[in-house]
Amino acid sequence: MTSKVVHKGGCHCRRVRWEVLAAASVVVWDCNCSDCSMRGNVHFIVPAEDFKLAAASEEWLTTYTFGSHTAKHKFCKVCGITSFYIPRSNPDGVAVTVRCVDPGTIKEVTINKFDGINWEDSYAASNISSMSKVEES
Repeated sequence: MTSKVVHKGGCHCRRVRWEVLAAASVVVWDCNCSDCSMRGNVHFIVPAEDFKLAAASEEWLTTYTFGSHTAKHKFCKVCGITSFYIPRSNPDGVAVTVRCVDPGTIKEVTINKFDGINWEDSYAASNISSMSKVEES
């Protein structure tokens, strides 16, 4: 079992804040779907239970969906930053934008490519759905 640390982060204006429990060395996904490529989003995925949104943050969030409407793109109503979202590939998890993690806790980043343009094929070949599963002790 990989040792986990608490990463803190949020949006640019700091109205949206959260904590996430994840390894210090993270595997991130660089997706070329229409949304991720326009935002330059690179993210790592955790089980939903390992993500905690600060209570005062909820009022500053709004949600955007498109296509299958499975993904829930959460962004700050003030600064517009999507610091996390519920991904289509892992509706039981949370995708955290790696650049929105406060400095100091991420030690290493491994980048995996996800071909969001050919979503179904990439999903089947990537094993991305395993990223939101809770590790057994």
